[in-house]
Amino acid sequence: MCRGTSRERDAPLHALIELHGGRAEVNRHAVLAAVSGAVETAAVRDAIVADSDRDQAALWAVRHHISEAQRHEGASIKHDIAVPLGALQHFIDTVTERVEALVPGVRPVCFGHIGDGNLHFNLSQPEALAREAFLAQAPALTRTVHEAAQSLGGTISAEHGIGLLKRDLLAAQIGPASHALMRRLKESLDPDGIMNPGKLL
Repeated sequence: MCRGTSRERDAPLHALIELHGGRAEVNRHAVLAAVSGAVETAAVRDAIVADSDRDQAALWAVRHHISEAQRHEGASIKHDIAVPLGALQHFIDTVTERVEALVPGVRPVCFGHIGDGNLHFNLSQPEALAREAFLAQAPALTRTVHEAAQSLGGTISAEHGIGLLKRDLLAAQIGPASHALMRRLKESLDPDGIMNPGKLL
């Protein structure tokens, strides 16, 4: 997670790391030693290591309920982008500054899949701004997020695909030649236009 909605942030970033493999394959002592070392050198401010499947599920529940928590904070404008791994922090810092300049008091809620550069850069309604006034800023805010992602070699959509909301933005993302090729492939495979009509192309 990057930037929560709480005013009292005890850390600027949080990471949830899951190791895969059977219990015999994951060396618990090595994990604890690595975590302790990171805390001692101040590379990590604090850490929790799950001791059981129940603990693990509880930690994942925090991550899985971020969107639900946002609903209790008012309206939100959601983005599902991806940027190269080396550009993640630059993207977060730059876009946070830009959206806060556009809508003072906006509350960025950024979380996602750091391993592949996929971020859900969501924006929660400012406490002092009416819902309708905030949502009226959605086009400008979304354009700011998308332009920043693309300028860093990223994409306007990641795990959730293009869908209907981003259909008209696809050509700008992939370029006119690729878009035309997609159309030709679609027409050759589906000349009668009966496969998922009007959705992507």
